[in-house]
Amino acid sequence: MPYLGNEDMVKDLRRALSNPHVQSDQLRYRNAILKVIKLMSQGVDVSNLFSEMVKACATVDVVQKKLVYVFLCSYAALNPELSLLVINTLRKDCQDPNPMVRSLALRNMTNLRLPGLVEYVEQPLSAGLRDRAACVRRVAVLGWAKLHNLQPNSETDASVVNELYGLLRDPDPIVMVNCLRALEEILKEEGGVTINKPIAHHLLNRLKECDVWGQSEVLKILQRYQPHSDDELFDILSLLDSSLVSPHPPVMAATLSLFLSLSSALPAVSLAALKRVQGPLLAACGSASREMRFTALCHIQLLLRSVPGLMGAHYKRFFCGYAEPAFIKQRKMQVLVELVNDENVAMILDELKEYCTDVNTDTAQAAISAIGRIGRSYSDRCLKILIGLLGLKQEHITSAVVQTMRDLVWVCPQCSETVCSALEGCEETLQDSQGKQALLWFLGAYGDRVSSAPYTLEVFIDTVRCETSPGVKMELLTASVRLFLCRPAETQDMLGRLLHYCIDEETDMCVRDQALLYYRLLRCGVDETRKVLQGRRSDPSLGVLIGRPAEPPSQWAHAFNTLMPLWQNAAGTESVNSDDFDHMTSDLADPLDAEVEGVPADTPADNLATKPRLSSVGLPDAPADNLATKPRLSSVGLPDAPADNLATKPRLSSVGLPDAPADTLATSAVVPISLFPTLSPQEFERLWLQGVEHAEEKLDFVCRTEHLQGPNVTRVSPQSLQAALQLLNIHTLAFTPPRTLPWRIYVYTHTAAPPRTTLVLAELLYQEAGAHAAAADGEDTDDAAALADGEEEATFGGGETARERADVKEIQVTLKQRPRDDNALKDVLSVLTTVLHTLSCQTS
Repeated sequence: MPYLGNEDMVKDLRRALSNPHVQSDQLRYRNAILKVIKLMSQGVDVSNLFSEMVKACATVDVVQKKLVYVFLCSYAALNPELSLLVINTLRKDCQDPNPMVRSLALRNMTNLRLPGLVEYVEQPLSAGLRDRAACVRRVAVLGWAKLHNLQPNSETDASVVNELYGLLRDPDPIVMVNCLRALEEILKEEGGVTINKPIAHHLLNRLKECDVWGQSEVLKILQRYQPHSDDELFDILSLLDSSLVSPHPPVMAATLSLFLSLSSALPAVSLAALKRVQGPLLAACGSASREMRFTALCHIQLLLRSVPGLMGAHYKRFFCGYAEPAFIKQRKMQVLVELVNDENVAMILDELKEYCTDVNTDTAQAAISAIGRIGRSYSDRCLKILIGLLGLKQEHITSAVVQTMRDLVWVCPQCSETVCSALEGCEETLQDSQGKQALLWFLGAYGDRVSSAPYTLEVFIDTVRCETSPGVKMELLTASVRLFLCRPAETQDMLGRLLHYCIDEETDMCVRDQALLYYRLLRCGVDETRKVLQGRRSDPSLGVLIGRPAEPPSQWAHAFNTLMPLWQNAAGTESVNSDDFDHMTSDLADPLDAEVEGVPADTPADNLATKPRLSSVGLPDAPADNLATKPRLSSVGLPDAPADNLATKPRLSSVGLPDAPADTLATSAVVPISLFPTLSPQEFERLWLQGVEHAEEKLDFVCRTEHLQGPNVTRVSPQSLQAALQLLNIHTLAFTPPRTLPWRIYVYTHTAAPPRTTLVLAELLYQEAGAHAAAADGEDTDDAAALADGEEEATFGGGETARERADVKEIQVTLKQRPRDDNALKDVLSVLTTVLHTLSCQTS
């Protein structure tokens, strides 16, 4: 951003540049131009000096020309008309006898980047391609690429392309490489430059003449060429053999990438090439550049996927230095894990043990994770180190050790006895959610071997209200149920308290759904619960497959010498802080809709939704404040409904919906409601207004308005209504606060009715009954008077009291659907009716 307050300085410079005495003194004139460039580099807006700088370019002083051209290229876009004044000077300089001046003029002519100047630039560029000086040809070749970039939709003259192809045989190697780059840009839509046999052989023969980046460019483009015979292939590989051990990492990487491309059908040749680059890669790991070291380590990990023991003899080269950044240390530790064998395991473990107390917590946790991965092959040595780290009583170390032990026991169950005895008492040090989840998994999976497991779980359950992590709560639910299956007498009371809290008080829907799943599962019986949560365990006497089989280089050759190895970790690398480590035996869907293993699919809904008692699984009936003891829909996020709604009416149990009135469902088929992407408020508004237009045009669109009779919905909590609708896959977009008039809520849902899917938008509206009051008859007036006089039991012809009739409200429901499906629309309306009736009855 330009600095302000420099107007006086710019004015002084303008006077100096316009002063004839200054212009006649070449040194003073150059110093004035230097001051302009200095201010420009500091962010001062000096665009007002454009005309004075244009005049200054007409000089024979090369240094002054360079300074002026820097200024003109920076401000040409702001002064396109004045830039035309520069063209004549630049075209004149293109014919200067000094090749440096000619190349400078050509370069800056294309750097102006003004579409209006293209016609003036083409002729000098064409002449520059045939210039005697190599420096001018270099600039002219790249100038055509810049010109094409300035007007990408314009067609490039075929003669220019042919001339660029001809310049591939230019005696100057830089001109040759620039031609490749220019043709790549100009012919991008056609797949780039075409490489045939004469061009490929010419580029290979002149490869040594190019500089480092030129060789890399040529080798990259040569990957498109496929030799016509085996003899030609091996001639090319023999010619490139010396480049495999080049001291320049870019050349080595490009050569190996070409080797792997040409020898994809010759695995032995590819493996031999991988071994040849061992030395250059190790040298790159010791580079002074941190970026070069990191890139070399990432590419070494790719090579180890095909040759696991490639760097085994040089494992000490991957020991971490004290002053190295954390990202290099962590990558080196990943490589060390791949190089472990019987001879060096002791040295590597001792080195990793030192890193476990690093001041950087990420490095320390990465070292602990590396020890855990080595423990899959050398469990006894690694467990000894991990148990010793638990004695440090440091929060981040203890958390990482517990997570690493969990991962180790998961693949090496023979370590479970040692781990269970070591973990007792470490819960006091754990503070982060990942460490707590790992410990809870241990207590649930091996609670029968940990003597203090019930007491540790009870501490977590007593403080569950203070826990903020939903993952910890879900793991606590799983651990409690699994521990109950093996130690019911010690766990039944705390399990009841935990289920009561998670079902009736927890606000996180995932936790509530999981608690509901376990509650219903327990009601099906202990045996059914054990089938789900306690599957077969591995035989501890069995060994574990360690490591991974060697991969052919063709599986990762496309990623070599690219940024891909830097973006992703090597295959098999595990992160200590992984949030998605899941030790459940199966991925369960929504608990309301999932068919639990061991529970018959045709189990009546009353078996899962009626009186919730845990006596069927060995738990005594809990008090009302611990577990619900009457028919409730609160287990699915809905308050109590009248018993007659649950007893005899048809159910939407096939989609997990609550009961709807029988007269609403009698004439329509049940259409399952499924999950679809959510709509943003802007998208909802667009579809709503678009629906109005379609309704006027009578397209495949339906718009209906219904009036529902029910209790006072303004008393319903918006959060309860949103949670209830969410369970039924009806999404709430916006709603008014409770007890606010007019009361309004916008919802939407997708209904799946083969062979198509429809989208339903709905608006629920309740207004102050002013209009209704004006239209009320004398009977209504008497009813209100009866209420006003305190006659709460005053009855009417229908047998209902005055207060009950006054609490009945009329809600206007506007439904819009596309494409039209009357049955699905009726089902959505019945669901909304049931939910509103149920919630309103609970709050009234």
